[in-house]
Amino acid sequence: MSRQPDQSIALKEWAVAIQALTQGDQILLLRKGGIAEEAKEFQLKENCFYLFPTYLHQKAELLKEEFQPILENIVQQWDQTNKEIPIQYFAEVVQDIEIQDDATLARLYPFHIWTENFAEARLHWKREKPLHLLIVKVYRLEQTTKILLRDEYNGCKSWISLKDEIPQMKITPVLSEEDFEQRVQLILQSINS
Repeated sequence: MSRQPDQSIALKEWAVAIQALTQGDQILLLRKGGIAEEAKEFQLKENCFYLFPTYLHQKAELLKEEFQPILENIVQQWDQTNKEIPIQYFAEVVQDIEIQDDATLARLYPFHIWTENFAEARLHWKREKPLHLLIVKVYRLEQTTKILLRDEYNGCKSWISLKDEIPQMKITPVLSEEDFEQRVQLILQSINS
């Protein structure tokens, strides 16, 4: 892939979810939008963006049991006094599918790290708005760039504009094209069954 983000836009996501993406445990994100969203709902601002790990509000009880030790490890390694955030990955949205019913969401359960209760809570929050299923292809940057955790990055919002420049560098997909496409097909078949 030759595409990289044209500007320094990043999507905030739990560090544990980013790790799941980068280890191939999932290729999707479920987004409803944060409390501080400009449009009061999630909107896909860019198809290609950096992944900005967040460490607050992650809760083990919202994850399937097998992913809880990963979160424990992340929490132990995170130093709350650290004012730098590692930018190691970016993602390209392959599909943005709106989910509005429990049955479709239930069929997605094998494809993500969250508990059924948490996924359902995301769907039912702001019930009139759809839950966005983002199927994303994730790329590893050749090297990690640490950026300052600025005040404007805080808050319950999905998107941030990075003030620090991320150098353009060689990238590598975390999954092979064949593996990624097989997973996409499994998700789409599940949704449409």
